[in-house]
Amino acid sequence: MLKGEQFMETNVAKIFRQDSSVQLQLIVDGDVQIIVLTEDNPNSIKQVFNVLLMKLKKGCFQFELDDDTNDLYFHISNEYINQLNEELKSVFEEFESYGLLD
Repeated sequence: MLKGEQFMETNVAKIFRQDSSVQLQLIVDGDVQIIVLTEDNPNSIKQVFNVLLMKLKKGCFQFELDDDTNDLYFHISNEYINQLNEELKSVFEEFESYGLLD
């Protein structure tokens, strides 16, 4: 069992739909990280991931999608969050094994 797993915090992810743009909003400690689903911007996604990595050093966490509109963006976001949660867990384990946690 992971050191932080028993205290793993679950954070909210929400989909924000506008006329021309759809965002996946990841909320950690009141801080909102935004991934625009209607744009292809890998640098923006890297920036969000880097922020999440810095927060991950303080303890393992995951996201849960809070959305009840069963559309394409829901399914894309749900899959994205599943992958993200796996990646966060894996990176946390690496941080822990190298003694890099705060």
